[in-house]
Amino acid sequence: MKMTSAYANKMLKQLNEEKEFWVNKENSSCTYTAAVGEEPVIPEYDYVQVADTIDELDRKICTIKHAINLANVTNLLQVGEIQLTVDMILVKMAQLNSRKNTLDFMRKQQPKTRKELPGYGNRSASPEYQYINYDLELIKKEYEAISMEIMNLQLALDKYNQTVEFEVEL
Repeated sequence: MKMTSAYANKMLKQLNEEKEFWVNKENSSCTYTAAVGEEPVIPEYDYVQVADTIDELDRKICTIKHAINLANVTNLLQVGEIQLTVDMILVKMAQLNSRKNTLDFMRKQQPKTRKELPGYGNRSASPEYQYINYDLELIKKEYEAISMEIMNLQLALDKYNQTVEFEVEL
């Protein structure tokens, strides 16, 4: 059957919830406790049925994940002037987000900050100052450029996830 990445991920969520239901059912039903001389209340449990159901859910999950991965490494998306595969976009977005976090920290720094010496409080005779060692405006521009690049990658990925179909052999 054909499906988009968005649909496949929703289907994976549903299958994982179903699997969790069966695993919980097995955990709560595979044993029971009864007092001596008491009629036991034996929960309904069929190992073969539960195991087969979990195996089938695992097979479907594996098949869908493989189809997503295959589509992610083979489909090229146009992002600005370049073409990237989905897996490359995901890696690039992680790298850019890491760099964006660093730049976010840097852009929030004051050009000059008084530093408190540990253990001395405000009793120090000669104050120490910390200075930034970079062009604050350049950092702000770099932050904005990386933010825009991340947004463009995300938009291309969103469009792909909603529109590009691939085959899944369930």
